[in-house]
Amino acid sequence: MDNNPFPHVSVVTPVYNGQAYLEECIKSVLNQTYKNWEYIILNNCSTDRTLAIAEKYALQDNRIRVYSNDTLLPIMKNWNRALRHMSSESRYCKVVHADDCLMVECLSRMVDLAEANPTAGIVGSYSVWGNRLVSDGLPYDKSLFPGKTIGRLNLLNEIYTFWSPSALLIRSDLIREKKHFYNEAYLHADVMACYEILKRSDFAFVHQVLTFIRRHDESVTSKEAAPYNKIGLSNLDLLIRYGPEYLEKEEYEAHLKKKIEKYYGFLVRCVFNLRGKAFWSFQSEAFKKIGLRLMISKLVYKVIGAIIASPVKTLTTLGKSAKEALAGNS
Repeated sequence: MDNNPFPHVSVVTPVYNGQAYLEECIKSVLNQTYKNWEYIILNNCSTDRTLAIAEKYALQDNRIRVYSNDTLLPIMKNWNRALRHMSSESRYCKVVHADDCLMVECLSRMVDLAEANPTAGIVGSYSVWGNRLVSDGLPYDKSLFPGKTIGRLNLLNEIYTFWSPSALLIRSDLIREKKHFYNEAYLHADVMACYEILKRSDFAFVHQVLTFIRRHDESVTSKEAAPYNKIGLSNLDLLIRYGPEYLEKEEYEAHLKKKIEKYYGFLVRCVFNLRGKAFWSFQSEAFKKIGLRLMISKLVYKVIGAIIASPVKTLTTLGKSAKEALAGNS
């Protein structure tokens, strides 16, 4: 076993058109108090100055290695390719998005806790998301938790420790043992990977803010997920996939029912907002993919109930939506 008191850490940034924030991200890695790291930057055919920025810093520090894809890859496929560039010496992996930053003690504090707790497959910490503190809720007097406990609390929405890959440290062996660490067909494959790891590993947590996660309208979540509520669908899917693994049967069934009812509430609002055919086709197909069926009769019943409960509000919303639709077609 390698007994190096400062084990090798792979910091990995897959990036596409990240010139706005990449330099700040790189500097946050260079400023780490922990020094035994390699920094892998995989440029995914960027059309801006991303490559030039990365190469500038690679010339200044030989721990930084820059790679470029020949063709533009989908997000998760690019992430997997970036991970395959990790050194065989790597004991821990720290993904950091190009628009995020690490606090100066991030690697040091996370590695120390991982080394003290060899059963932990993942190490997390508090993060600042925009101007909000996230990943909080765990008892302050504990730093190691059973993986099944963390999985259960996340599925029940009592805590959320998987805010961003930038906020986590993962044992490299757990990444290497799979050909594709991230499920390339799944938008939120990073969260899925956490649930997979916690089936057989513990979760360690540093009670300190160690990462800054940028919040802006150009993020993948904002651009791809929000218009169709892909996050809500993903949460339903994760609950169906992992609920039977982490929750008791009655607890799982009750929580699933609650989540489905909440999602139908969202769909009712979409009826009043006059969402188009493409939206409803997407919802129907998405329900099928996660093993559910979009029940039109149930949706109609809930729409009628909403109209009866608040007729004035409903008519106002419909009028506003119709006006916006007409304006958009003019």
